[in-house]
Amino acid sequence: MSPKYPRLRTADKVPPPYPLGKFPPNFGREIGKRIIYILATKSSAALEGPEWEEIFAHSIGATWKPSNIGLDDIVMGNCAWGAKTVQNSKPWTCKRVRLISGRNSPVFSYGETISTEHPPDQVGDQVVNIWNARVESIRSKFPHVRTVVLIKGPGLLTLSVFEFETVRYNPSLYEWRWNENGNLEGWRDGKKKFTWQPHGSQFTIIEEVPDSRLKIRVRDPGKVPQDNLLEAIGFDDSWIEVQ
Repeated sequence: MSPKYPRLRTADKVPPPYPLGKFPPNFGREIGKRIIYILATKSSAALEGPEWEEIFAHSIGATWKPSNIGLDDIVMGNCAWGAKTVQNSKPWTCKRVRLISGRNSPVFSYGETISTEHPPDQVGDQVVNIWNARVESIRSKFPHVRTVVLIKGPGLLTLSVFEFETVRYNPSLYEWRWNENGNLEGWRDGKKKFTWQPHGSQFTIIEEVPDSRLKIRVRDPGKVPQDNLLEAIGFDDSWIEVQ
């Protein structure tokens, strides 16, 4: 079953560039072309956040403009996206993914020292409200704010893409507890939703992956020989200066 997200009044009045999860025509083909290019030219099958942001922006005709907050790295009209990548051995069938969603530091934001001796509900409230403040700052500028996720299979040969509305959360709806590693977890209805690590302040949100995800498979083209690539771009020795 696909996850449900709250309706937002401002978003209802202004239509987005395209319906949530209904990517534009040729979107999957554009992603596939960029992946094949990576496989043909890079020494390893690696694709990380900033490169995925650029690929996604190009594939939907949006503007890529990396930001400090990380929730509006891609912009098109009245919509902004944050972009995430995650590795999974079964990108077409996995049910949940763990997304690193920033560093939320109550020490910095509230001026408090945090330890496992603190009431977990209090710390959970602070951590989530730091996230909520970030989302609010972006939603004050854009009626639509989304997160787009690339799930990477082994060797980048199978992938899936899905997106969801980037929302605020009510921390009181979750059960908060410290785990045996000294990290804070937020649970609801028997499922873990949040993890927060006091050391480093890393905040993780676990998302359900919809069945409607876009599935992509590409063929490994093999590496382009260096000499062939240099010839294709018209390389000349005069391009290099050695002193």
